[in-house]
Amino acid sequence: MIHILLFADLQENLGKDSLEYKCDSITIRELKVQLKTAYGLSKIDQVMTAINEEYATEDDIVRSGDTVAFIPPVSGG
Repeated sequence: MIHILLFADLQENLGKDSLEYKCDSITIRELKVQLKTAYGLSKIDQVMTAINEEYATEDDIVRSGDTVAFIPPVSGG
């Protein structure tokens, strides 16, 4: 099970700040496609990603027990 944290627009679109994804291993790219399809998170392609609090690339692999955070760009001043 992969624990997924969502912030800002993604959290608002889904209506909650986290979810559990049942999978042994998956790349960030594949996970984004799955979440986009399953939950309609169209802006997920534009976010930064962290695995276990370390920034990750699209090709990094997430394994069961990991925590993934999808962090949208922040603006303001």
